[in-house]
Amino acid sequence: MTMDEQFADIHRKLDAIFTKLDSLETHLLIEFKRWASPQEMRLRTHAAAIRALDAETEAQEDRLRTLESRR
Repeated sequence: MTMDEQFADIHRKLDAIFTKLDSLETHLLIEFKRWASPQEMRLRTHAAAIRALDAETEAQEDRLRTLESRR
């Protein structure tokens, strides 16, 4: 086998490896997006609930301050 043939063989093998790596990377990114999307929705829902609780707590604190200041 000549040097050129060996280099061509190595080049073909590397191309096959890079093709498989590209496919694997794409698959991993797709699966991560599938996993992360519901997690992000849950996080947003929880963040909204916490903001609502914070607003309610603040309103209760304001009401308590008002009642205490009347004494």
